[in-house]
Amino acid sequence: MPTISRRTWLKAAGLASISAPQIGGASPIELPLNTKKIPSSGEAIPVIGIGTNRYGVGDDLEAMQPLKAVLETFAAAGRGVIDTAPLYRNSESVLGQLIKELGLSDHFFIATKCDVEGSDATRDQLASSEQKLHSGTLDLVAVHNLKHWREQLPILHETKQAKQIRYVGITTSRDRQYEEFKEVLATQELDFMQINYSLADRDAEPLLQLAAEKGVAVMINLPFGRGKLFDAVQGQELPDWAAEFDADSWGQFFLKYVVSHPAVTCAIPGTTKVRHMQDNLKAAQGRLPNAEQRKKMAQFYDSL
Repeated sequence: MPTISRRTWLKAAGLASISAPQIGGASPIELPLNTKKIPSSGEAIPVIGIGTNRYGVGDDLEAMQPLKAVLETFAAAGRGVIDTAPLYRNSESVLGQLIKELGLSDHFFIATKCDVEGSDATRDQLASSEQKLHSGTLDLVAVHNLKHWREQLPILHETKQAKQIRYVGITTSRDRQYEEFKEVLATQELDFMQINYSLADRDAEPLLQLAAEKGVAVMINLPFGRGKLFDAVQGQELPDWAAEFDADSWGQFFLKYVVSHPAVTCAIPGTTKVRHMQDNLKAAQGRLPNAEQRKKMAQFYDSL
């Protein structure tokens, strides 16, 4: 059986060569995107967003153009989440520049992070993020990988009270931080948590349940398991029963598993190509797997 890459599936689905739509023009998005509500406010956001760890391309204008096309495609689908961080090289500056060029400064839900020590340094970092992203109010600021969280969370809450940010959260992408993460989630007032979760890595499920009990929105990073999922299905046909929840590519299969978890609010796959953006957005359309289908998906993956 021949190897089936994500690109092969996208080409077969007719998405590999479609260029980004112009805002206000025809869009390839044919159905409304599924949304979920942020428990602390009731605000609804699309279940698929964008991670930008690879947007730190410096001043390379040529490298920025594909990223601009991704943002334009994403904007045509609605007000979705874009997740970034000061740690991602100059991703904040690149995003701010591209969003400003597109005239979409108020169109996205912008999430960034803080990771410095000291109250003055934290306030300076927040001001820097706001300036780089050309955002008067940051939608979400989270403590990055729990760094200095005891010091930073009070500052973030103070900044939220001043209406300079809208939501407060914490993040991790490391299983070894789960015990400390559980402590923070159980004892602190939070709007969001961000954590790694995929078919290849389900160890976060107890924390997802705790978040549901605490009324905390859940943003998922690494929904493709750092590429492990695509590696695992090389040479595998997409199961016929994936059509039962409107998945017609492996990327959609993997993302629909993540966002169908009752506690998950959205996923933020890293996205730098239009064809991947379009495929990811299809994971936010149509039916999502139910509990029995999720179990079947997990059993299928575990059997590979």
